[in-house]
Amino acid sequence: MFHLQRNVYLDNNATTRVTPHVARAMSAVLKRRFGNPSSLYRIGRDAAAVVEDARQVVATTIHAEPDEIVFTGSATEANNQVLTVLTDIHYPTRRKIVSTPIEHPSVMATLAHLEGRGVSVEFLPVDRLGRVVLAALDAAIDTNTFLVCCMLANNELGTIQDVVQVTRTAHARGVTVLSDCVQALGKMPIDVRALGIDYATFSAHKLHGPKGVGAVFVRRGAPFRAFLHGGHQEAGMRAGTEGVHNIAGFAAACRALPTVLPRMGETARRTQLLADELRRLKPDIVINSPQQGCLPNTLSVTFPDVTNTVLMAALDLYGVAVSAGSACSAGETKPSHVLKAIGLSDDAAHQTIRFSLAEDTSVKDLRYVLRVLRDHLDGKTPAIRALRASQVDHHFLFDDANYILDVRFWHERKLLKGLPNSHEASFVSFKKYVHHVPRNKHVLVVCMGGVDAIPIAYALKSKRCDNVSFLLGGVVGWRIAQPDLYARYAGTNVTAIEPRAPRRARPRLPP
Repeated sequence: MFHLQRNVYLDNNATTRVTPHVARAMSAVLKRRFGNPSSLYRIGRDAAAVVEDARQVVATTIHAEPDEIVFTGSATEANNQVLTVLTDIHYPTRRKIVSTPIEHPSVMATLAHLEGRGVSVEFLPVDRLGRVVLAALDAAIDTNTFLVCCMLANNELGTIQDVVQVTRTAHARGVTVLSDCVQALGKMPIDVRALGIDYATFSAHKLHGPKGVGAVFVRRGAPFRAFLHGGHQEAGMRAGTEGVHNIAGFAAACRALPTVLPRMGETARRTQLLADELRRLKPDIVINSPQQGCLPNTLSVTFPDVTNTVLMAALDLYGVAVSAGSACSAGETKPSHVLKAIGLSDDAAHQTIRFSLAEDTSVKDLRYVLRVLRDHLDGKTPAIRALRASQVDHHFLFDDANYILDVRFWHERKLLKGLPNSHEASFVSFKKYVHHVPRNKHVLVVCMGGVDAIPIAYALKSKRCDNVSFLLGGVVGWRIAQPDLYARYAGTNVTAIEPRAPRRARPRLPP
């Protein structure tokens, strides 16, 4: 095992690093253009000018007109708005939406909500690489259909859909089209006119912009209404004072795309290099991303017999950030709906990792990642034991040699009581409480479903806590396996760990 650690971020489909020029643009607005864009005086007009300039930039980037851009708080909000508003407009005269089973969770969850209101949702089949079977689209559209929803590029697989053909088929039947373009923007050119779509959603933080701002493209003449009420902002389409600095950051990120997009060819070559080296490292891996018609930075890989949560935690221990899929569904124990849609079993889905590169990811970065992977697969990384819920019995719970560390989130603790004699701490603030964890005891890390505990267990191992394990299935699994113990002891003698108090500054001596 090597010792020189390198930090390599390979989860750029989850979010991207804000670039210096974007940060400078946002800082300038926060300092000098802080007015309310709805105010009539000069400071307000200056802020409004920033918003309108950004609207022009974003529109130009996707070949739209400025009055076709509505800024939102996120792409999730934008997807919710389009789906919900169009349902309100058409329902109950028409009540059917045709979609794909590999959409982003913000679309899938909204469709599930609309089904509860009486909307019929039909999902088109996809092939093994996540490509929509277009032959099924025409048959799925009927006189009851008012919308077809098909993302441009998938966030987990990188698969690019033939949205042009989707739109032609839908428009020929008098049906409008929504395309989630979040993952595509910044990685490939986007021309909403050429695509022919009626609605498209975008997010700034996927292209080195800030979080907290998105946009929806609404083709001129396409029906649309407000989703949030209480103000006249965004031409009455989105109430609420605009986040001017975030919108300025969105525009700054878009301005950089003419220099970013030409580098995508090199990014694609490095992604292919990673795929080739992974095959050499473990010949039985399965590449789920298509080699053609794929985002240049995205690689979904199944590692047979290697649990992805353990692999991610081991990589994180050495400064490598990857994911198992969409960040908006991370932490769940159920397999990815995208991986299930392309035919993977539950086991294979739980053995799948997504690598998503940035344009500045270097070959040295990838070589480092491959070395970490090789050492883990060779058994050279620290081993973390997994305890079954049946092993956490009465004797274990009340053995003073054991230390139970509960790292659940606060809202999860409201749903289920913790194990008796456990010590509650924050999952996200590890550094603040690590000094409380004894090194001379067996430390069992517990979370809600068995996922979040793994990286904390690895982190403790790196802090020389030699006897560390995590609970398979978490508190949920323990309650199912040990119902009598849960009913009798859960929530008793639970201690909340207090973070280390900040160091006091030494008093300065008088001159």
